[in-house]
Amino acid sequence: MNGPKTTKTDSPSGMNGAAITRLVQNNEIDAFLGLGDFQYDIARCEDYVDYWARLWGGTMPKLYWVSGPSHDWRPGRNEDLDNFMNGECPGSDAKAAINQERGFIENGQPYSKDFGNWHFAFLSSAQWRYDTTKAMETTTWLDEDLAAAKAAGKHLAVVYHEPYFTSNTEEHERAKNHKPWIDVMWKHRVRLTLSGSQHNYERSCPVNNEDECVEDGMTAFQVSTGGIGLRTFASDPSYIEERLSDTHGFLRMTLREDGSFDWNFVPTTGQGTDSGTRSAP
Repeated sequence: MNGPKTTKTDSPSGMNGAAITRLVQNNEIDAFLGLGDFQYDIARCEDYVDYWARLWGGTMPKLYWVSGPSHDWRPGRNEDLDNFMNGECPGSDAKAAINQERGFIENGQPYSKDFGNWHFAFLSSAQWRYDTTKAMETTTWLDEDLAAAKAAGKHLAVVYHEPYFTSNTEEHERAKNHKPWIDVMWKHRVRLTLSGSQHNYERSCPVNNEDECVEDGMTAFQVSTGGIGLRTFASDPSYIEERLSDTHGFLRMTLREDGSFDWNFVPTTGQGTDSGTRSAP
């Protein structure tokens, strides 16, 4: 979201943070989902307080977050995102919305949250880089969590940082090691996934775990346009329906009780847009 030592309000980060903060302050949204890479490059407590909080701190009252690898959390280098989100970094006692509800959440700890008739599971992609045993434990947790939510009649969504359904860039390919999570999502017919990491925007067709566009598949959004430099695409997967690599902004969604939803990519720097509706199952 925020570049190294970035505090300028007219930067892409500043303009994006301000636009979302206004929605939070005016109570126009129920939640802001932070998909990871909060503060570049390797962020400690003081970096979140001195930089991220200045431009994005106004989103905290509605913030539900996951940590990504390297920039948000890398054991032995930067392990403070969980402390910051719980108001434990010197100079900032604000807590993210999920921390206000649940208390301290350790980097990598999965959790889930219901928004109306939708059930969201939040997963940390960093587990696949740093502790595959825990990543597989999370796979079991996800299977049980989604099964219970589906039995309760909820529509299912999953949030995780490194995308599986994505185009390549010069820096990143798809997160192939996430396939066990994808298989579980398909098993329970997750409707919606949200990821980041690629420094651009993408939307898939409703897709299954074999990269096929199918009626009951997952609509996968990859939104990593918070303020860092954007990246061009280096491949063209058949399951990607729309993508942008020249526009900073955020994705605004309306989720309905019947499982239908609207999406609207809101540009804050640049001209690219994407909007539409997926009907109820």
